[in-house]
Amino acid sequence: MPIIYCCQLELHDSLYYATREIGRLYETEPVIHNYALCYALGLVDSEIYSTTVTEEHSYRYFCSEQVPKYEAHLTPLNQQGIYVTPGRAVKHTAILNTWKYANNNYHVEMEKTQKNIPSFGRAKEIAPESQFELFIISQKQLKLPKWIRLGKWMSKAEVTIQEVTKIELKTGDFTFSYPLNPLDVMFTHQVISYDVVNMPPVSLIQNVSIRQGQYYEFNSPNKTEKLRLPAKMQYRFKA
Repeated sequence: MPIIYCCQLELHDSLYYATREIGRLYETEPVIHNYALCYALGLVDSEIYSTTVTEEHSYRYFCSEQVPKYEAHLTPLNQQGIYVTPGRAVKHTAILNTWKYANNNYHVEMEKTQKNIPSFGRAKEIAPESQFELFIISQKQLKLPKWIRLGKWMSKAEVTIQEVTKIELKTGDFTFSYPLNPLDVMFTHQVISYDVVNMPPVSLIQNVSIRQGQYYEFNSPNKTEKLRLPAKMQYRFKA
């Protein structure tokens, strides 16, 4: 039976990433993608977790180009039996920040700036003290960091970890209200219904109903109800 960790993240800074762009509004959805969490938790290209990648795809010291290499970086986690679910907000508050910029070409061959048109945008961010919850499934004990950085501003977040006990592997119809990566669950489970959370690089699903699939049943550390977490999830990159 694998080890399952229930992780709580509490923000100590405002969290920003552009889940979607609506005109001049850049909105942050209160969901953290599982790809982002793998990098933030230090699981990618790590000697500690035996997930090192080739020098061509090295992530630890220097990235020669800003091109995502999710398949190269996350496949070693599959080989080590490590899987991280997306994080959902347990409680959160949104804040709206307005930023402005202008054309400041003050010195171009001694010519005056032809136009000085201020522009602006708004960023909807997740406020400090907001909390997220996620699960990590692993075939071996993991020593995870106490503090991590998230989002475009590298916002600081505190990690609290609880190991789940009394896990049972069962098969049947079940629902899972937390967000999931559809690519990681659709190949091993028959997904009947779900709600879509639109966000790059792969839109997530939540309130997922699954027919005759395998799941881990356990008591939620922070609630009295039992949770049914889909089993056999792995990172996949092609539908």
